[in-house]
Amino acid sequence: MSSTSRRQTWPRHPISAFAALLALALCLDAVLPTAAQTPVSGSLAGQFLVAAPTMGDPRFERTVILMVRHDKDGAFGIVVNRPIGERPLAAILQLLGEKEPTTTGTVRIFAGGPVQPDAGFVIHSPDYRGAGTLDINERTAISSSRDILRDIGNGKGPSKSLIAFGYSGWGPGQLEGELARRDWAIAPADPNLIFDADRDKVWETAYAQRMQDL
Repeated sequence: MSSTSRRQTWPRHPISAFAALLALALCLDAVLPTAAQTPVSGSLAGQFLVAAPTMGDPRFERTVILMVRHDKDGAFGIVVNRPIGERPLAAILQLLGEKEPTTTGTVRIFAGGPVQPDAGFVIHSPDYRGAGTLDINERTAISSSRDILRDIGNGKGPSKSLIAFGYSGWGPGQLEGELARRDWAIAPADPNLIFDADRDKVWETAYAQRMQDL
């Protein structure tokens, strides 16, 4: 990770129910990091970055990161296998201003990385489009507008979604250096591993699917 992100730490304890909901209500409109117009050759956007068994940073041990952007200015991704709790959709909608939400069910909240842990992002299937939606690849997209939660709560959201706080970021050339040290492997970003698979098995499965020549 970049020198900035390495100085930050994962939360020692799961985010409390109130803090998590308040952060989501206030910070889901965070602006996504800007991507350069021209990606670097061999961009990893839309693929998994999988921590190697020899990963030296314990905060990223057995993590799987969905790469959102990778260009000449650096890289940005969301960890997809660090759940930190579940909250009712109705409670989230109340914090967003809904007086009497009738939505049932809960959503799982993830720690997406140590950078800006109070910023919220929603990774989702491409069947949803909003004002703040960016395509990751043909099978996944990411939104940073709180409107997506209203739509999820009203049954108009994406068929698949993952809500995360924080992100993982690298400065120019830093990810390439970590790849050269074999801190990470690359694997196809299987939507099943993002949205459906048992979180305890995501790293093992993704690592088994890694591209052996990288």
